[in-house]
Amino acid sequence: MYDADVIVIGSGGGGAVAAKELGEMGLKVLVLEAGAFYGNKKWPNPNSERGGQWSSSFDDLDVGIYKKIYNRYENNMNDVVSGVFRFGPADRRRAPWHRIMRQKGDIWQLSGVGGTTQHYWSQSPRAFPMAVDNVWPISYRELIPYYEKAEATLPVNFSPTTPKEELFYYGVKKAGWELIPTLDVTTPGYRPNPNAILPVNPHLMDPNYSIEQINNMEGCNLQGHCVNGCTAGPSVDKIAKRSTLVSYVPLALKTGNVAIRPNSFTIKILTDHDPQGGLRATGVRFRDTWTGEIGELTARSVVLAAGCIESPRLWLNSELPFNAWVGRGLTNHCFDWVGGVFDEKDLMSIMGLPAVYPYVGHTSGARVDIPGTGIFQVSCLSPGLMSFLTYGFSEAGYDALIPPEPGEPWNIRGRVVGPALKELMMNYSRTMTYLLLTDDETLYRNRVEVDPTLKDENGPIPIVHYAPSQKTLQRRDRLARYAAESLQAAGAKKIIRSDLPFAFQLHLESTMRMGFVVDSNCEAYQVKRLFIADNSVHFNGIGGPNPTLTTQALATRTSEKLAAKYFS
Repeated sequence: MYDADVIVIGSGGGGAVAAKELGEMGLKVLVLEAGAFYGNKKWPNPNSERGGQWSSSFDDLDVGIYKKIYNRYENNMNDVVSGVFRFGPADRRRAPWHRIMRQKGDIWQLSGVGGTTQHYWSQSPRAFPMAVDNVWPISYRELIPYYEKAEATLPVNFSPTTPKEELFYYGVKKAGWELIPTLDVTTPGYRPNPNAILPVNPHLMDPNYSIEQINNMEGCNLQGHCVNGCTAGPSVDKIAKRSTLVSYVPLALKTGNVAIRPNSFTIKILTDHDPQGGLRATGVRFRDTWTGEIGELTARSVVLAAGCIESPRLWLNSELPFNAWVGRGLTNHCFDWVGGVFDEKDLMSIMGLPAVYPYVGHTSGARVDIPGTGIFQVSCLSPGLMSFLTYGFSEAGYDALIPPEPGEPWNIRGRVVGPALKELMMNYSRTMTYLLLTDDETLYRNRVEVDPTLKDENGPIPIVHYAPSQKTLQRRDRLARYAAESLQAAGAKKIIRSDLPFAFQLHLESTMRMGFVVDSNCEAYQVKRLFIADNSVHFNGIGGPNPTLTTQALATRTSEKLAAKYFS
């Protein structure tokens, strides 16, 4: 007798999708999540009390609890050691779960229901077709209906134009880029970001409504800083920025077939011998993160969606069959960050406004896509995060110690301190910044493995190795120059290239690759009934686009394949 038809490990970008899809097919699904469940009556004080064990009803969701936790204070939300948005147990008094990095950088990932989508930019572009066709074991055309279903479910809409997008479009058009009129990008150009954010509240500019009333109505209120946590909406399932916590999780609970257990770190995938030979997944062993108690649950199939670091870690710690590609092939989009500071008079002549207003609108609302190279996109953040990425986090060292190279399109490269930093931050409202996402090469040497001696309460801890190839670095440098040229064309008086550490890790992909670890249905070659539904199954870095929508499309497809094969 099994506890469920399917157990899903992880409730982030892919796991929540699998739970919803399988639940709608009538299968009984149990979801285990290592972190907290925010916005649920079973856990009214999720960071200080254990609360309940399971939630299986849509009526458990509570927007008041959600908004109390998502207060949008920068340090409270984003501190990587003790913030709401961290990879660690729900009890914020305890240390985060440890990872080892063999290079300078930072892993910006979260635990909790919704996973890292709790703070994501919400950008939902499709993969570049050229990165999939004749490369992946499946075609781009096969993904399209699943993209369409995910886009309709979230839903995905083109970003509205606020001042920073208007300035972005002005610069990239002057720099020679042309509009891309399609979701399937095959040629270079600019376009609004396809974002998983609800349309703008039609009453936003109506003086008859207060800010508080607007914030409790359905629709985006362009409040900005929503990477610190979106609070616009009348209920959890109507929050404007569509993390899986507020989109797929409510839909999963509405099926009546899905139960979610947070505060439950899966430490082993259980297996048995399959009657037809080999191994099959039969359940999981997990640890309650509040009490330390160990439990086991059984199921007829298991979906692993713990992310690009924890999925290979769990495979290795479960002592599943050896596969030389488990944890290998890590891609990361080798980020960089470029910003421009504008004079008020120039902004007045371009837009009729005295500032860029980086704190208004979607975190990122416009992009230039360049298949074969990557993307640069306007990305303006709250003052602390923006100053950290623009002036304080660099591979290059201190700008004051680096003589400027002739012909470079930037005035500053590297960290800025002292009076120069104060002057730049005084110009925060007239600064526009870009995030660069590089088409990263898939290399065997880039990997996640487990330490042979160091353990935490969840078992041997993961080690992350990432070093970009020369081709990746050339693409990254090309993107930085394109971005700087567009800022110059827009009239920026000072241009800053951060030169971020190569291992600043947001878009991890490809550590459990389709065609190497899993088949084209995302079922593990060596363990039957074990499916993987997170970024790790991507064959490559999908050309540079943000990976969440591709993961959601694949998780939708994987759920369909799983149900057809084992529950028809």
